[in-house]
Amino acid sequence: MAGISRGVWNLAQQDQTGEESARESRASGVFVTATGTEVGKTVVSAVLAHTLAADGKRVAVFKPAFTGMDEYPDYDEAAAIAAVAAAGDGWPAVAGLPDPATLRAAARSSQTDEEIAPYRFDPPMSPHLAAGVAGVEIDPERVMKAARAAADGVDAIICEGAGGLLVPLSPSWTMRSCAVELGYPLVVVAPPGLGSINHTLLTIESARSVGLKVAAVVMNPWPANPTPIEADNRETIESLSGVPVLTLPALDLNAPATWPPLRLP
Repeated sequence: MAGISRGVWNLAQQDQTGEESARESRASGVFVTATGTEVGKTVVSAVLAHTLAADGKRVAVFKPAFTGMDEYPDYDEAAAIAAVAAAGDGWPAVAGLPDPATLRAAARSSQTDEEIAPYRFDPPMSPHLAAGVAGVEIDPERVMKAARAAADGVDAIICEGAGGLLVPLSPSWTMRSCAVELGYPLVVVAPPGLGSINHTLLTIESARSVGLKVAAVVMNPWPANPTPIEADNRETIESLSGVPVLTLPALDLNAPATWPPLRLP
């Protein structure tokens, strides 16, 4: 694929209306990002995929890079793929699985780990650093080729980033650069507590500055009895950004059938 922008500063040429790229016919999709790490991107991505699959859609999942494989020493890819096939119309439990396997199970997909995440690294660190430790550099061409292949022949694709928008995938290619190349609207995952207003609005501002459309914010996990701060955070973010703010309660990852649907506006 020619013409991939390698750096943040080349993105001003993108269509500032925030509409999806019309460069090619492809599945509809979203790119799930967050205000930071460990705020539930994979959970939200899985629920989005789960909802679409339950509606009868053919769903693919994609993640440009995954780090932290060494936290799953007993993971067996073949067994995880077989579990999805054996579940039929049911849902295999996803607790304790690495992100690619969690997303595959939620989507009822038969994709391999390689097809879901073209780069997978052992240490849990920023993708650019994990790649450097492994002696490689993440290649935007390889990422985009894998993303296009994942979106081929399905109704929808859920793409999940790593960390936040400005996390580097390589020294000159950020997660935001990747999101622009993919061209899908964003879903921003944010925690409900103190500090969320600033972090969420900064993420939305960063996205809009390069022409990315933000479809929704999802606050996760949303408590059964939100505090006044949490309730105000939700109202304030929605009011100041004009972006719908959805919520997702804490989930039992061992019981995907109990997950509530998550549908974007």
